Amino acid sequence: MISNLVLSYLVLGVPLLFAMVIIVLPTQAIPSTSRIGAFLSGLTAMFLSISLLCHPKTELVGKWLILDPLAGLFVAIIGAVGTASILLSPSYLRDTSSSVVTLGNRDRVFFCILFIFLAMLYAVPLAGNIGAAWLLVEGTTATSALLVGFSGKRRALEAAWKYLILTSVGMGVALLGIALLADSSHGGGLGGLTWKALGTFRTSHSDALIAFVLVLVGFASKIGWAPVHNWLPDAHSEASPPISGLLSAALLPSVLLVAWRFSAAVSYVIGTKAVHEVLIAFGLVSLTIAVPFLWQPLPWKRLLAYSSLEHMGILALGIGFGGPLALAGVVIHIVGHAIAKSLGFYSATPLLAHDPRSSKHCPSGIGRSCPKLGASMGISLATLSGLPPLPLFASELLIMAGGFETGHGVVASIAALLLAFGFIGLIQAFLTIITGDSHHHNAESLVKVRVAGVFRTGIVSLGLLLGLTYIAFFLPSSILVHDIIYRMR
Repeated sequence: MISNLVLSYLVLGVPLLFAMVIIVLPTQAIPSTSRIGAFLSGLTAMFLSISLLCHPKTELVGKWLILDPLAGLFVAIIGAVGTASILLSPSYLRDTSSSVVTLGNRDRVFFCILFIFLAMLYAVPLAGNIGAAWLLVEGTTATSALLVGFSGKRRALEAAWKYLILTSVGMGVALLGIALLADSSHGGGLGGLTWKALGTFRTSHSDALIAFVLVLVGFASKIGWAPVHNWLPDAHSEASPPISGLLSAALLPSVLLVAWRFSAAVSYVIGTKAVHEVLIAFGLVSLTIAVPFLWQPLPWKRLLAYSSLEHMGILALGIGFGGPLALAGVVIHIVGHAIAKSLGFYSATPLLAHDPRSSKHCPSGIGRSCPKLGASMGISLATLSGLPPLPLFASELLIMAGGFETGHGVVASIAALLLAFGFIGLIQAFLTIITGDSHHHNAESLVKVRVAGVFRTGIVSLGLLLGLTYIAFFLPSSILVHDIIYRMR
């Protein structure tokens, strides 16, 4: 039986191996080789994830690496979304002739960067200290910024620069906080920045609190928490659909996990109450800013981007509330959001072929003109709105109940009101997309083939989402949630 340590090396090594192989391959072999790489990468990720989730006592917590059930959960999400994004990328590349590189090198450069980005993404939830996590998150910024602006179009390049500059400034702020922590650690250096060592600092409460706020604000700029979220709508809406899906469903939650681990570690020094108050503040501000945008008639990908702001805010609240109910809701929400959001972004490829106006205008009447595409978009949007019996309704209910359970009843009530307004806005968009006035749409056979693939993905996603709702009933008392509470307390 392969050990978890070997599996973790394979998870990181397989994407890097295929990135190097693609550099020397003939151009015509790149799409098929990328598919093989996607399957092998996803397979190794699933093996590691299953091992970590089913055998939590075999965890490894070291200076550079952490292998625990939470890492297993996030590796599974990255593996599933990453595999799907790579498999769908050849279709996107066939439909576009613009890129920042010459046409002959376009596929080679795109897949090479994508596999490197995927390897860095896998490494983020496995990072054993805050310094390594910071470096990896910065690495994902560099690679994903290239993918955001890969089309070479003016708006995409502007979005990529905005993303790169704003998140780099934020991560610079985080680095300052990490430097303050390293200076106060026992012996200094990376050894004092592991998740366990962060709770053993002997420094003043005010200094530790300043360092904590600096680090969390810095990472918040990458998570997309308001008010440091300004890059998010542009980057998610201008990137190609496979990359947008990977950014929203995998990258944002992975950086959130780093912030979560860090917050739990330093709570021993600055106090659990202070940590929770900062997280709750980020959650409420993010919800407050997101809701007005969800009421506007936005283009499809931009609507999904603002939905990411809302859902990252919900997760901040759940982590800030703590307790079995809220943390069970966080787990369900992370998985359900990944399934629904990736399906929504993947639907954008056939949507743009079917209705080119949707790149700049709110799509309307898709359920009338193309029922299968409308069904896929409807599944995604209904889930993200929190419509019962889909899992984000259950997760939001668990998180709000967790707020009352842990004595945050006022905050939970305000959040529930904001979620209700967000629900109304997204349901209005849902009705417009499904039953609104149908404009002139493209109905070519090629579009129909792409819609059929997205529709099958939507049916599979719906089955997974309903199964997740069922799991939500039992998760608060599960070993996984108790293990999370033990590790993150």
